[in-house]
Amino acid sequence: MLPPHTLNIGILAHVDAGKTSLTERLLFDTGAIDRLGSVDAGSTRTDTGELERQRGITIRSAVASFTVGEVQINLIDTPGHSDFIAEVERALGVLDGAVLLLSAVEGVQARTRVLMRTLRRLRLPTLLFVNKIDRVGARGEALLADIRRLLTPVAVPMTAVTGLGTPRARSVPYALQDPGVRERIAEAVAEADESVLAQLVEGPPPTAEGLRAALAARTADGSLHPVYFGSALGGQGVGTLIDGMVRLIPPAPVVTGTAPRGTVFAVHQSPRGERTAHVRLYEGELRPRQRIELHRPGAPDDAGGPLTGRITSLDVVGRPPGDDGPLTPGNIAVLRGLPGVRTGDRLGPPTGAPTEAGLFPSPTLETLVRAGDPARAAALRAALLALADQDPLLQVRPAPDGATSVLLHGEVQKEIIAATLRQEYGIEAAFAPSRVVCVERPCGVGEALHEIARRGHTGPWATVGLRVEPGAPGSGPVFAYETELGALPHGFHQAVEETVLATLRRGPHGLAVTDCRAVLTRSGFIGPVSTAGHFRAVTPGVLLRALERAGTRVYEPYHAFEAEVPLAALAPVNARLAALGAELGEPSGSRRSWLLTGALPARHVQEVEGLLPGLTHGEGVWMSYPSGDRPLRRDVAPVGDRG
Repeated sequence: MLPPHTLNIGILAHVDAGKTSLTERLLFDTGAIDRLGSVDAGSTRTDTGELERQRGITIRSAVASFTVGEVQINLIDTPGHSDFIAEVERALGVLDGAVLLLSAVEGVQARTRVLMRTLRRLRLPTLLFVNKIDRVGARGEALLADIRRLLTPVAVPMTAVTGLGTPRARSVPYALQDPGVRERIAEAVAEADESVLAQLVEGPPPTAEGLRAALAARTADGSLHPVYFGSALGGQGVGTLIDGMVRLIPPAPVVTGTAPRGTVFAVHQSPRGERTAHVRLYEGELRPRQRIELHRPGAPDDAGGPLTGRITSLDVVGRPPGDDGPLTPGNIAVLRGLPGVRTGDRLGPPTGAPTEAGLFPSPTLETLVRAGDPARAAALRAALLALADQDPLLQVRPAPDGATSVLLHGEVQKEIIAATLRQEYGIEAAFAPSRVVCVERPCGVGEALHEIARRGHTGPWATVGLRVEPGAPGSGPVFAYETELGALPHGFHQAVEETVLATLRRGPHGLAVTDCRAVLTRSGFIGPVSTAGHFRAVTPGVLLRALERAGTRVYEPYHAFEAEVPLAALAPVNARLAALGAELGEPSGSRRSWLLTGALPARHVQEVEGLLPGLTHGEGVWMSYPSGDRPLRRDVAPVGDRG
């Protein structure tokens, strides 16, 4: 039997902060494993893939579990590199809480701030663990000040440190029984809890038990963030962190006696084609050989309906060997027997389910991939589609001349895909240089019509009238119709819709058209002469003429940025950003450093990152993240134009 109380906790951090090492330490200290694994030696429990072991980074989210008393904790170790943001995005949707790591040496890093911003927006209970206190250069109070300034204003230290920055560093838990300690912590908690503030002002002061309850309540609602200092490699402070997980992070409500409802947050597929799916269950129960129905959020109505299948095996994470009990709410299991399952699929209706969509931005880079051996082009595309099933944000589609277009988050992701194709599928692939993805949007409304002539007609036997107009922001390409339902045979109607959506992938500027409504306004056919092929032939020309009459504008992706620079570098950095087309906010700062904020075209981000060290004599700190798109300036050629 599983323990009655389960917590699903994510481990998140900037790359190299020590996530995987902390996971190993947690498993070892709680007796789940009998030997500590090493990232350098490639012997960790969660980085099981060959590429992860070779590169020493986490690429896929992994789940490991340990038990503390009557609480089972499932740890989800997520990637730290920004190129694998999709893995983090999905993991957040199934968590009860999180541990965000910082390095006591490197401090608050760019990606730490992006992750914390998302965790606070979700109000996900989050503990902060400051790692590497035994390293030279480790900081304590100064780092705590940075945490309050850059991450969260209400950061409550739960441990003190002795011997900071030396091999003798130790993490000492604060004892709430000590009146002086209790007063200091209460003053920090009072910033987020009015009842504690009232007790401090009016008396009597909070008791140790009352303060623990306030800490738990405010951690649970995301108002404050406890901070623990320690070392994953040395084990210092880890026991106190475990105690904080159990005491301060609440489990999700358990709902039984209903139909099963859950989320597929990870899919792994071997080169032989076998798929396994990690599922977090929220309601109901699942058993082996049970028939289930999965829904794909965002899939079109005609995509074939829900995926149905029978579970051939079900392995609940943390279950003792030989225990074949059901998967119950709050727990995670690995399912087999569902060949069509994809990451993001939902068990049960999607309404009311936690959602991971939209927490992080979509990819902004595109590359074209070709097989080194042209005879393996079909195998390459099949392999890329299989990888896309594991990562829905890895968009794959055919491109001209037998190439395949792949959307990416960054260059490291491209390297990993190339290595995966080579090692797991035996395919050598050539990747074109990445380019920033631009899109087109209609400026106004345009209409066009092709009509069957009454006599002497020599063209396609199809009447198609289309109107294009701007759609809602973020709606993507949408097809609709004003013609009477049933005016066209289903096959003809489907031919028009499929052709419209395919044609919108390449608009007048050669770019994908998005946030656009294409409405079928006229239709006609002559039976039995007309065929679906006639409608497929007519539709592209009608749609492109309507788009030209509406007019389209090219949009390019932007990054929001924060640059911390010394006062002496303020003017040159500002000037350089302005020259690159940045939208600059109001700077703020002091005599020592200034903070510049704004938005910059994504195509210039790498250039700025390379220039900043020279402009600031190595003292500048840069952080940026995708933040939507803006109209492309008229004097700039469309980036990524395939024309």
